[in-house]
Amino acid sequence: MSASARPPEGSATLPEAASGLHVAHEDGVARLTLDRPQLGNALSAELVEALLAALAQAEATAGIHTVLLRGNGRHFCTGFDLSTLDAQSDGDLLHRFVRVETLLAALWHSPLRTAVLAQGRTWGAGADLVAACESRAAAARASFRFPGARFGLVLGTRRLAERIGADRARRWVLDGHEAPAAEACAAGLVESVLAEGDEDGWCAALRESSAVAPATAARLRMATRLDARDHDLAALVRSAADPGLRERIRAYVAQNKKS
Repeated sequence: MSASARPPEGSATLPEAASGLHVAHEDGVARLTLDRPQLGNALSAELVEALLAALAQAEATAGIHTVLLRGNGRHFCTGFDLSTLDAQSDGDLLHRFVRVETLLAALWHSPLRTAVLAQGRTWGAGADLVAACESRAAAARASFRFPGARFGLVLGTRRLAERIGADRARRWVLDGHEAPAAEACAAGLVESVLAEGDEDGWCAALRESSAVAPATAARLRMATRLDARDHDLAALVRSAADPGLRERIRAYVAQNKKS
């Protein structure tokens, strides 16, 4: 079986599925499956809000100890959905990026164990989702890239630096470096690279809850994670508030089409 995740049996229909997210709670695990394969599971405004709601629901549900993110199709998440770019103002885009940062911070600071299995292109905000999770695995053919600086955006960089070190994070972001799964694992962005066929076993192991009481595990997570939410949000807003955000993104898209 490939690393791609089909929506799980018993997954939610509305409102999550209408936004490209399927949710299922089973054996202590809240499975959140991005399901917009025709768009590379790119993060639309609706999908971001559905993810935030699903995470909050999982945290409020007794017996849930783990949240697992997966993507349906070839790619885990190719980043920020730009399909409606021409219809959005700089202000619209700024608000959407703020909500993405809110989602990343919610994952980073969740009292639950957050886990992700990435495959294919895991770029931009998709790669930021990986960096924000506690348990991180990649399929052998996954690749990671952080292109936001190409259109003047500072999003998720501090969390990336905590995973792979500040110097490497700056190089990857400034150079637009695309890291294959093995390199991402060696750097610390992911903890393991799974051979084809091993994905289901890795996910099944997440059903095992920690031997530590949930309240103690939550306190431990809080104690070992720097709370820099205000700093991260301010860095994003300052970068995105420069006039011409939409035009910078449009220029980036045009350049990518030529290359």
